[in-house]
Amino acid sequence: MSGSVLERIAAGDESAVRECMDQYGGLVWTLARRFSESAADAEDASQEIFLELWRVAARFDPALAPESVFVTTLARRRLIDRLRARNRRPRAEVYDEQEADLGLTSDASPEPLFFGAEVAAAKAALAELNAGEREILLLGIVEGMTHSEIATRTGRPLGTVKTQLRRGLEKVRRKLGKGGDDG
Repeated sequence: MSGSVLERIAAGDESAVRECMDQYGGLVWTLARRFSESAADAEDASQEIFLELWRVAARFDPALAPESVFVTTLARRRLIDRLRARNRRPRAEVYDEQEADLGLTSDASPEPLFFGAEVAAAKAALAELNAGEREILLLGIVEGMTHSEIATRTGRPLGTVKTQLRRGLEKVRRKLGKGGDDG
């Protein structure tokens, strides 16, 4: 049976499910880990994403976008949904004397301890973007808004939002030395 993995899944090819997991497992895991608080949460998210891919495989249209874009978009949307749901739940505060000794209580940000250089580089890269690209990137990445939500909030056409988001990400990736096309 020929065709993309998702087309084969939609046609009922059971071997395509394993192939899909092999082909996109690393991509989905990487995205899930970025959006998750723990490896266990990322694993749960990855499983949910592959179940969703299995359910909606028939919606994939190779004329609209490559298969990897479909998988990435679906994964990102599911992960944003999970993040929003998690942020709506009240969190229990856990106090640990060792955290207090290290200055890692909820009042202190661990950012300077672990991510200081990366945060500074990212802020510098963002500062070099034009105001429109910077605004769209911050709405999409920091606030987790979808393209449509950004278009509504900013009053810009959806296509403009997508273009500025992509270009902004490419510029930031280049500045951070991570490549612009496949990150």
